Amino acid sequence: MRIGVLALQGAVTEHIVSIEKTGATGLPIKRVEQLEEIDGLIIPGGESTTIGKLMRKYGFIEAVRDFSHQGKPIFGTCAGMIVLAKKIAGGEAGHLELMDITVARNAFGRQRESFECDLEVKGIDEPVRAVFIRAPLINEVGPEVEVLTVYKDEIVTARQGHLLVSSFHPELTDDFRLHQYFADMVEASGTANK
Repeated sequence: MRIGVLALQGAVTEHIVSIEKTGATGLPIKRVEQLEEIDGLIIPGGESTTIGKLMRKYGFIEAVRDFSHQGKPIFGTCAGMIVLAKKIAGGEAGHLELMDITVARNAFGRQRESFECDLEVKGIDEPVRAVFIRAPLINEVGPEVEVLTVYKDEIVTARQGHLLVSSFHPELTDDFRLHQYFADMVEASGTANK
């Protein structure tokens, strides 16, 4: 099973390390044609506007939408969550507009307000270590979205079918269970190359 990490910006290497702890193969994705080689895709953190611009520049917007329409799982972390969202609070245009959520950018404040904590994630037995850095949050969810984690009354992890998002950076800890959750989604999707 091969899981790609969109390698335009963000903690690509750290995601690949976490993917490989699950037993899957992690691949940096720098060209659209590489999407054909993978079974699932992670869109990492970084700066969502920059990631969106780079995705447009290199032809990834339609290619990732097609990838999603094939039922192949996608996991967006921090800025990646913003990239996947249908709506961005404040009227800013969405990027991929795949997941029926509205997100607020930098909802937890600036860099100096970054923090770590342990969170309960529905479907994972023990609390998961979460690193929040200029993190967004989910303001609204559509009827098909399952809320997986709430932190201080705010939604920070959610799933809609083959799409998974988190406000935080699971790749910046030694805890790879959220990556395992995603790898299990990829395996269960039936789109994985055995």
